Amino acid sequence: MSISGKDKEGTDRSILENNNKNNSDNRNNSDNRNNNSTQFKVAFITQAAAIAALYVVLVILFNYCSFGPIQFRIAEALTILPYFTPAAIPGLFVGCLLSNILGGAAIWDIIFGSIATLIGAIGTYVLRKNKWLAPLPPIIANTVIVPFVLKYAYGSEGIFAMFFVTI
Repeated sequence: MSISGKDKEGTDRSILENNNKNNSDNRNNSDNRNNNSTQFKVAFITQAAAIAALYVVLVILFNYCSFGPIQFRIAEALTILPYFTPAAIPGLFVGCLLSNILGGAAIWDIIFGSIATLIGAIGTYVLRKNKWLAPLPPIIANTVIVPFVLKYAYGSEGIFAMFFVTI
C-alpha cells in the first residue's frame, strides 16, 4: 500500500514503500532464478548420470565384443545423444571411462578411448544444427585415435592401415 505525502519527520513515505516493494520483488525474482538454475543443474546431472549408466550397462552386456583387438561397442551408438542434450557430453565421457576401467582395459585405452568418445560427443553437439553431419565426429575421432590405442596399448599386430578401416 502506498501512502502519499510526508510523515512527521518530513520523509516521503511513498518512495520508501515503493523501494521496499521493489527490493522484495527483486529478492523473489532472484530466488526464482536460483530455483530455476538449481532445477536445471539437477536435471542436467541426472541426464548425464543416466546416460553414463546406460553406456556402462551396454558395454558390460556386450562385453564379448566391446574389448579386444576388434572392438564393436553397441554403446557408441549413444554418441548421437549430444544432438539432443548437452548433458550427454559428460555422460558419455564418464560412461566410457567407467566402462574401460570396469572392463579391465589398458591404461592407454582408458585415457585415450575415453578422450575419443569425449571429442566425438563434443563434435556432435557442435554440429547439432546439421542433422546429417552430427553423427560424423564420433566416427572420425574413433577412426583416428583407437587404431593407435590398439597398436600401442595392446600390441595388436597386423596391417596398421587395417585398424583404421575396422573401427
